[in-house]
Amino acid sequence: MPLIPNYRQCSIGVLDTRDDPDMRFDDEGRSHYYHDYRKAEAELVHNGPEGEAMLQALAEQIKRDGKGKPYDCIMGLSGGVDSTFVAIQARRLGLRPLAVHLDNGWNAELAVQNIEQIVSRLDIDLHTHVIDWSEFRDLQRAHLKASVIDIEVVSDHAVFALLYRLAAKHGIRHILSGTNVVTEFVMPPHWNYAKNDHVNIKAIHAAFGEVPLKTYPFMSLKLKKWDQMFRGLQSHSILNLLPYDKAEVKQRIQDELGWRDYGGKHHESIFTRFYQGYILPRKFGVDKRKAHLTNLIYAGQMTKEAALAELDEPPYDPEQMEEDRIFVSKKLGFTLDEFDAIMKAEPRPHTDYAVERSVYETYPLLKPLRGAFNLAKRVVR
Repeated sequence: MPLIPNYRQCSIGVLDTRDDPDMRFDDEGRSHYYHDYRKAEAELVHNGPEGEAMLQALAEQIKRDGKGKPYDCIMGLSGGVDSTFVAIQARRLGLRPLAVHLDNGWNAELAVQNIEQIVSRLDIDLHTHVIDWSEFRDLQRAHLKASVIDIEVVSDHAVFALLYRLAAKHGIRHILSGTNVVTEFVMPPHWNYAKNDHVNIKAIHAAFGEVPLKTYPFMSLKLKKWDQMFRGLQSHSILNLLPYDKAEVKQRIQDELGWRDYGGKHHESIFTRFYQGYILPRKFGVDKRKAHLTNLIYAGQMTKEAALAELDEPPYDPEQMEEDRIFVSKKLGFTLDEFDAIMKAEPRPHTDYAVERSVYETYPLLKPLRGAFNLAKRVVR
């Protein structure tokens, strides 16, 4: 790839000004992503005795809030490394989680096998939501036609909506999240879009969709705020409170659960594998491996040299990639010519379509009550 004018790369990580033209650097050539990571690490990561004490205190609170209920917490389970390790920690802490899995029609066979191993060996109840394929396919088709970058938002939004709905149904006040600083904090902001923006999803579907959305699980920001403020629903990134070395964790879940590696981050989904390995690089010039590898470098879990060597390789096997191109196109109802035309279309920002406004923008009279709402949320917690 030719260099752009004034090209620079972070002196520590592998992100560069092709990934973010607005990247800022200090006198030592370290990008602002490095400093943002260090700040988040200092504030949020507690992986020693302090973190274990915080984790034990949190577990006791979750148990108290869940007393007399079938489950005391809820978690998403994709079968990937992060969610699998969350499940292990939940059981170590004596918690009774309800695991929620979204079957959106794209699970790799290995993902199904891994999930079965996880829930059976850890004795965790699993709620699998099989999404209506005609609706979900139409949403994916619409987002591809819209030429927006975050096609995965339709899966992620559904997962969050399901977690909140099932938490309300079972009276659960705690969500265990696999998000964490040491493996997935670094990400150029324009590579993703807000996962909770149901207005944007509906607007894109209105412009390009064909199938009525009767069962797709939407969640509005207003309902999310209500659950947080008045039901006391909280999300906890528990992986920030314990040592989390990616390579060591992979080996552990293989040994303890018979988990098998997918060969790439989020490759438990056929579509995600193709999206990150083919669509993003070829249509949007985005290689998410650069963010994930930079994150591991900043966390001291990889060298820059090793990351650069990995980036010299294709995102995944080229023969498998071509098979995926044919399979994904056919499954989504596109001819290869139609799919190739979509790939060549000019990318558009999500904000070309309607977006959700904050609760306070929608209801200006509530602005003076914002402080009271925040206080109520703290009291409920």
